[in-house]
Amino acid sequence: MSLEVAAMLDVARAAVARGCELLRTAGPGEVRSKDDRDFVTDLDVRIQNTVRQYLENAAAGVDFLGEEADGTDTAGGSRYRWILDPIDGTSNFIHGLPLCAVSLALTCDDVPIVGVIGAPFLSLEYHASTGEGAFCNGRRITASATKTLSNAIVSIGDYAVGAGAAAKNQRRLAVTAALAEQVERVRMLGSAALDLVWVAEGRIDACVLLSNNPWDVAAGVLLAREAGAVVADSDGSNHTLTSAHTVAANPQISDALLKLLAATDPLPDQG
Repeated sequence: MSLEVAAMLDVARAAVARGCELLRTAGPGEVRSKDDRDFVTDLDVRIQNTVRQYLENAAAGVDFLGEEADGTDTAGGSRYRWILDPIDGTSNFIHGLPLCAVSLALTCDDVPIVGVIGAPFLSLEYHASTGEGAFCNGRRITASATKTLSNAIVSIGDYAVGAGAAAKNQRRLAVTAALAEQVERVRMLGSAALDLVWVAEGRIDACVLLSNNPWDVAAGVLLAREAGAVVADSDGSNHTLTSAHTVAANPQISDALLKLLAATDPLPDQG
């Protein structure tokens, strides 16, 4: 099976629009605990089911992976797979913070080729496809031109919760301290999708996510790269969906940021 990328981008944008409308208008419903300080709402599941059904009708035969598994994932052996986070930033959403998004990617052989992220409470829609650039609300976007870490705004991913959180957070706290000593400001947005698209858009200059769940990053990584950012694992290797971590930065500061991260990593952390 071969898919036409432009057509799949249209499908992805329509699917995300449906998810965003639900996120904007529906309440969370029941909030349940998945793990220590890790929550899922009825709306997470409702958005996932709605988007999945639309994708199955619009692009039959494509595999599907969603964060909220609940038996809805499909793996039929296709080279192509949709990867969805129905609400990236669920804790933000539960608490009424507008920093949350619907994030959808289409991958081919585990490489993102289409990415769409919608942040309905901010009236923002981002989309990209391989080789065609990145866009926000129809406007082409590019990564920033900040030249030094001392002038950079850098966001970091959430601190770890759940099993092994204390050990994982030793590295995260070390990274936070190192950044605080060298960059202009450190931010924690609570949404990996927004971290990555705001690097793409130049709102921030870099992000450091010491995790790499595919539903969190697949769409955002494509958007960042299409906007001219460098996306790597924290060890400097090329980022893939099997990397340990996700580090995106404009090309002018990428090497300096990776050097800073290496100095905080006496033992590799698998996030």
